[in-house]
Amino acid sequence: MSNPILHMIGLAKKAGRVELGEEPVGAAARGHQSKLILVASDAADNTCRRAAHFCEYGKMTWLQLPFTKAELGLQVGRSTLAMLAITDVGFAATITDKLALLDLEKYGPTAAELRVRADRYLERQKEQRQHEKNVLRGKTKPWAVPTQPAAKNGEKSASNGKKPRAGAKAGSVRTPRPEGDGKRLRYGDKPRQTGPSKPQTRIGAAPMQKPSFPSKSVVGAKRFTVTRKPSDLTPRNEVASNDE
Repeated sequence: MSNPILHMIGLAKKAGRVELGEEPVGAAARGHQSKLILVASDAADNTCRRAAHFCEYGKMTWLQLPFTKAELGLQVGRSTLAMLAITDVGFAATITDKLALLDLEKYGPTAAELRVRADRYLERQKEQRQHEKNVLRGKTKPWAVPTQPAAKNGEKSASNGKKPRAGAKAGSVRTPRPEGDGKRLRYGDKPRQTGPSKPQTRIGAAPMQKPSFPSKSVVGAKRFTVTRKPSDLTPRNEVASNDE
């Protein structure tokens, strides 16, 4: 029967959540993708130093497994394997939990830290799935009346519940503007009319004139056409001979 820790490493390998070898582990650590680095029990001291150096980039931890390089390599389909990295926080938390059952003093703190991170990641995933479902169903957050901060020293706000303008001092009362001619006009505002309304005309424009229509006699007059007699239609040669 295979060891449960090695079995979890094999499942992570099939899921594509494992980086094998020194160079892939270093690339995953520098890219902040690695969650846990595992080293074989018979790995060289130089390998352990490099694992600790990789952890400084990604702010993670590394652990030395109670398995040899041959046992790790057999589980992932290699002859030997000295270093590997787990890129999924769920697999990393499960592996450290099983390691804590073997040696609580050595693997316990790391297991507790990774379990908290895994729970947070799982909670974010649930919220994301629920948000996607709400978007598909058309659900939105219910509208709530915005609350206003309470006035200091129990004083009532002078703006009667309105939002204070920018730059206004606390407790200041805004004086009303004078009506009529004393009101300042902004650019583009029309002047206020105090008297009866009058048609406004542009300065320099021509006065309006009433449209002129034809009289009834012209409109009702009959049409007539000018007709010519056949005697008027004589060739030019004949007219010239007669003049001579």
